[in-house]
Amino acid sequence: METRRALITGAASGIGAACARRLAADGVHVLAVDYDASALDKVASDGVQPVVADLADLERLADLPTDVDILVNNAGVQQVAPVEQFPPERFSYILRLMLESPFRLIRQTLPHMYGAGWGRVINISSVHGLRASPFKAAYVAAKHGLEGLSKVVALEGAAHGVTSNCVNPAYVRTPLVTAQLADQAATHGLSEAEVLEKVMLEPVAVKRLIEPAEVAELVALLCGPASASITGSSFVLDGGWTAH
Repeated sequence: METRRALITGAASGIGAACARRLAADGVHVLAVDYDASALDKVASDGVQPVVADLADLERLADLPTDVDILVNNAGVQQVAPVEQFPPERFSYILRLMLESPFRLIRQTLPHMYGAGWGRVINISSVHGLRASPFKAAYVAAKHGLEGLSKVVALEGAAHGVTSNCVNPAYVRTPLVTAQLADQAATHGLSEAEVLEKVMLEPVAVKRLIEPAEVAELVALLCGPASASITGSSFVLDGGWTAH
């Protein structure tokens, strides 16, 4: 893996930062992309190069490096509101960041992967790419779209040695989830502790948050030597949520 280069979005914290550290441990040169420069500095190391960029600014995505062998689309945000109260501009922003930005990054990195005869596209989806929840119209729509995009890339890329997969965690211990506790508490009229127990962990059999490092281990597997025939799939880390 020492010859591989990876571009990871949303890499300043949470899942993205864990993936950056994990792939760097395998010898991959990691380009860690995020808009938060100060947080990126904490992730930077000998194997992790920080790249400051606003991934929702679609026209600037072309400025990012395209000669990468591994692309991990991870950047995301959340908004909790009923559909009839959901801000349209926020809906558009979330789809731009979480669906159109991954499409454009895939589109501009595939030629290098095709030329090399090897590539890995890994989309950090969610259990919400497979299931819906109330009050998350934009997030659920974006993740469902990402699932479909990932499968198309898998079919087109197979002849070129490129695989494309989704990783689908339930709630992970990240700043995104922590911020949701307050939003969900206000929406449901519950305390944050009650939101964790009665909303977030209610549908899962394993009653705990997932750690970012657990997601990163699966990402590393999908980049490793056993991954050549793993494509077009969605790998669920949901504590049994979808077993119902």
